[in-house]
Amino acid sequence: MKIEKIQITVKELCNGYEEKGIGGLEGIVAYGGKLDVRPPYQREYVYDVKERDEVIRTVKKGFPLNIMYWSKIEDGHYELMDGQQRTISICRYAAESERTFAVDEKYYFNLEKDIQEKIDNYILDIYICDGTASEVHEWFKVINIAGKPLTPQELRNTAYTGTWLTDAKIHFSKPTCAAYNMAKDYVSGSPIRQEYLETALEWIADRDKLSSVEEYMAIHQHDKNANQLWIYFKRVIEWVETIFPNKRKEMKGIEWGLLYNNYKDAELDPSVLDSEIKSLMADDDVTNKKGIYTYVLTGDLRCLSIRAFTDTQKRIAYEQQNGVCPLCKKHFEYKEMAGDHIIPWSKGGKTLQENCQMLCADCNRKKSNK
Repeated sequence: MKIEKIQITVKELCNGYEEKGIGGLEGIVAYGGKLDVRPPYQREYVYDVKERDEVIRTVKKGFPLNIMYWSKIEDGHYELMDGQQRTISICRYAAESERTFAVDEKYYFNLEKDIQEKIDNYILDIYICDGTASEVHEWFKVINIAGKPLTPQELRNTAYTGTWLTDAKIHFSKPTCAAYNMAKDYVSGSPIRQEYLETALEWIADRDKLSSVEEYMAIHQHDKNANQLWIYFKRVIEWVETIFPNKRKEMKGIEWGLLYNNYKDAELDPSVLDSEIKSLMADDDVTNKKGIYTYVLTGDLRCLSIRAFTDTQKRIAYEQQNGVCPLCKKHFEYKEMAGDHIIPWSKGGKTLQENCQMLCADCNRKKSNK
């Protein structure tokens, strides 16, 4: 790859700046229309207000910004490889077509003339990279290690660009995308950091018995659209809302797709499930309330993280037993024994002193949940 350095002014960068569609959904151009600010492999705009404003303050003070990278394409046009967040921040503040926010209570047009000129004439250092598509994508990953690190899904997106990914990002990757509006109470993460897309892909890859998200993306990279993924995701959320109609904060961040893949055809009674959930939510022995939803479907007690006996409770039981395991009748040191529910928690036993006994490791393993 060949790399050469050029310098342009903020005014030249902002010339012809345009965000096509809401929030640049259909693309963003700058530099007289010759710079594609958001090529397919680029992430969304992820700067928060503080980060955005610091870019503008840096420019106003004449301090240096880090070098930006563009890749050269045909007919004197370029794709932005690194510096998208800074570029959009600058253009939204200073471009004639935008000027959408104030910094330190002043919009661009409120500034004194000499400050405006200082911003317009601020010099940006650009490295122009000229190489093959694969070289560009590899270099993109390297230079984006600094700054706001790429998330795993943002890195995957650089490798599987195409019609499928473009359509998938419309559904899953915008601040107010359809997936977020539908599932914000059930799915954790940020759409613009690609975490909604990653979640949906993990779920559907599991459904299709694939080894990884990458395998799913490779298979579908050149599909005309991402309808299959979107329809699947909607079915998962609709199933959750049907089976668990009473919304609770503990429902956010559960691997709903994995549960759907295994239990979508099971005959489940929402009212019976909700009654059990209410009881478990009120049980002090259940320390992982989020795990209740997985438990009522799978029956796996480990999901609940049942409250363990305290060291004091176990020591009292040990002394009362004189160090003798009540099942095998052998004596053990305290550290060789474990606290056990005499009446299992699943059968109504509580984590109380009177329900505590000390068993040797072998008997504890054999007793299990009996």
